[in-house]
Amino acid sequence: MGRTTLLIAGAAVLGVLAGTVTGYAVQYHREPTPLPPLARQDIAAPKPLAVNDDTSPRSINANRWHKADEDLVAKLLEAPRGATVGFSGAQSPDEFAADYYANPPAAIGSLARSSVRRIAAVRWSEDLTNFVEIRLLQFRDRDGAEGFQSGVESYMPTAKRAGNAGVEVPGVPADFGHLWVNSEASEKPGFLPVRRGTAVVRRGDIVMHMTYVNNRGEIDEKVLADLAKRQMERL
Repeated sequence: MGRTTLLIAGAAVLGVLAGTVTGYAVQYHREPTPLPPLARQDIAAPKPLAVNDDTSPRSINANRWHKADEDLVAKLLEAPRGATVGFSGAQSPDEFAADYYANPPAAIGSLARSSVRRIAAVRWSEDLTNFVEIRLLQFRDRDGAEGFQSGVESYMPTAKRAGNAGVEVPGVPADFGHLWVNSEASEKPGFLPVRRGTAVVRRGDIVMHMTYVNNRGEIDEKVLADLAKRQMERL
């Protein structure tokens, strides 16, 4: 009985193998079946262009262009009517380091490590009383932007800076930005009292850094928050 069962099982296995081999052989000699056509064969897409005097980084390969790669200067908030614009345009990391850091040579190395790509800035003054400066810093990835943002947030609460923990920017999650108004005005004999406000907000790989200085010692936190909100809306 056992021997008969083994013979039957062996015959079944051979039958399956023979059928499989025959199927492959038949399929091998058949003409290949063409695949069905794509649903859309005329997908509109700009063709890559060779570099010449009329091309730009965007036109060279429009298929890989991202909205964040547009001109940063064009994303800057416009100065209000009547304000005096001191500067508006692109900045190099060297220029930014010289303007912003106490130790520019060391700062340049830090900016290089965080892979800053581009910087755009605008400065304006109103009635020689309020002085506004907004910078947009774009990094190669979100890690670089997050590192810069967290660095600012780490030193702003210190006594040499704002002297307080700051508040959230309206409409911006706490992890993505804060603003500070200095707890005390800077006062020196013979000079007007100066108070500073600062806002930093991150969106993707771009960080917005804004300073607002008033030489009467008074800053309305709502004005600072409104400027920060309007600048972020442009991004």
